Amino acid sequence: MNLIVGSTGSLGGEICRLLCAQGSAVRALARVASDPAKVARLSGLGAEVARGDLKDRGSLEKACRAADVVISTASSTASRQEGDSIETVDQQGQLNLIEAAEQAGVKHFVLISFPNVDIDFPLQSAKRAVEERLRRSRMAWTILQSTCFMEVWLGPALGFDPTHGTAQIYGDGKSKTSWISFLDVARFAVAALDNPRARNAVIKLGGPDALSPLEVVRLAEQVTGKTISVQHVPEAALRAQHGAATDSLQKSFAALMLYYARGDAIDMKETLRVLPVQHLKSVREYLQTS
Repeated sequence: MNLIVGSTGSLGGEICRLLCAQGSAVRALARVASDPAKVARLSGLGAEVARGDLKDRGSLEKACRAADVVISTASSTASRQEGDSIETVDQQGQLNLIEAAEQAGVKHFVLISFPNVDIDFPLQSAKRAVEERLRRSRMAWTILQSTCFMEVWLGPALGFDPTHGTAQIYGDGKSKTSWISFLDVARFAVAALDNPRARNAVIKLGGPDALSPLEVVRLAEQVTGKTISVQHVPEAALRAQHGAATDSLQKSFAALMLYYARGDAIDMKETLRVLPVQHLKSVREYLQTS
């Protein structure tokens, strides 16, 4: 049995879809207040829906019973309900899940995370604390550290909107990042389950090509045939925002924008040797279909 935590999110939902499509047993953890349409979709895939919450240790113990694998994609940064925070969900909630999984005899725990960033911020502190606890667990573990999801960072919600001819860029836009699709992160997570080389390993994930934000803008102009107006948010403004933030989520978002501004190009040769996932989605393919 594969327990997916974060199943109503885009990444967790795709992991459920892939596992159900290959005939694997899937238990999808969903909160009582989760979107009914998303829960219905999980049931329609063939997943068993378990009600629970990372803040409720008892519900996690029930969800982990008879599970062989736990994959956690959950984060308070994507969907917030009452009582959710980086501290209660991304840190203590994930620690609760690891302890419940360990107690239930889960054999393999896969955690979705992100690479080390040379800035101090609450979300990173939470991720590193959870990663360290997972390394000390009795379970086999895999930590997948993904760069920027193109669907998030190259989407209208964060100001990148080629359809309307505008793009907000953090920093000078010259540093390269290995943008990755969440669809491919899901494929890597599933590929890690039956692969001994992925056990007790930290694996960095990026896309097939490293492009600077300005290169992405030029590519978007080619794809759309439109001239795109670029607005820069200077690094100095991001550093000031990070320094002044009193809310842990605001501070973390400012830090992640600085991470984006500085870029993160990843050589995927070793990752693809360990997890030979075929044909990663390129930025051009994303722009053509978004």
